[in-house]
Amino acid sequence: MIRFRLAELMADHQFKHGRRISVKELSEATGINRNTLSRMSNTRGYSTSTDTLDKLCKFFGCDVGDLARYIEDEPATSSAQGGSVVDSPGAADVRSVDPAPSVKASSTATKRSATTARKRGAAAS
Repeated sequence: MIRFRLAELMADHQFKHGRRISVKELSEATGINRNTLSRMSNTRGYSTSTDTLDKLCKFFGCDVGDLARYIEDEPATSSAQGGSVVDSPGAADVRSVDPAPSVKASSTATKRSATTARKRGAAAS
């Protein structure tokens, strides 16, 4: 997963220039929407355009590698049988469940799909 170091670069900018820069000021200086900057700072795995990266690198005077870091993804959640539901055959069934009108119904549908995926994986072995 890629993690953006926007908050760190803003702190470095504050240290070098002796004054804090807000997200609003960064937005105005770069032409990047404030919501985009906020999501880059706060959303895990957020994806953005190369144009946005270019503007930020230009503003901070840095390379793309200074703006973003690769972080190892967390291991997949294991099923009760010790195998990963995500890595098992039929895992697409788990991801393709349509959202249900209620959380309880959605949770039940996801559990059924996960169970079906595990059964299919066991049958294929």
